[in-house]
Amino acid sequence: MSPQDPLDTVSDARVLTETTRPGFESAAAAQPPLRPGLWLLWRSPLHWVSLAMGSGLSPVAPGTVGTLWAWGAWRVLDPWLNTAGWAVVLVAGFFVGWWACTATARALRVADPSCVVWDEVLAFWLILWIVTPAGWALQLAAFVLFRLFDAVKVGPVGWADRLFKAAPGQPPGWAQGFGIVFDDLVAALCTLLVMALWLA
Repeated sequence: MSPQDPLDTVSDARVLTETTRPGFESAAAAQPPLRPGLWLLWRSPLHWVSLAMGSGLSPVAPGTVGTLWAWGAWRVLDPWLNTAGWAVVLVAGFFVGWWACTATARALRVADPSCVVWDEVLAFWLILWIVTPAGWALQLAAFVLFRLFDAVKVGPVGWADRLFKAAPGQPPGWAQGFGIVFDDLVAALCTLLVMALWLA
């Protein structure tokens, strides 16, 4: 039998549909957040995306673990994808990731769950796509800078992080799903800017 949280047996399709009903906001606000676990992966393929194949379930530093997963996945996929192929992956990954992050946030009743790491994956792939070809040292520098910007959230990253925050008592929706991805893309742009200035 598939592992499943006993508090949440509703399908993701129903979650995404019923959040548009009048009066849903007050009902959702009264429901407590759910704790992520392996049960979530069995709910929908969208959760495999948002959790980066489960790497986001790490009990320690899930954002860093998710970024490490992205780095490893890049090393596996890069020999098979040219520049245009990566462009397609990144564009498709943005829209599918937006959908997946929204679905997971709604399933957990949390606007920005720490277990959702597709935002780190997509942003770090963008960095690697732009800096390639780059040696291990430059990739490591990009990793450290990106994690620093994403964790500290200073300047533009902090602004992007606050821009789509849900109001108190408001259930997560498409805007919050977009916000999950958006602030990491801003962190990626800040990383690329610092690296460009450093290498100039």
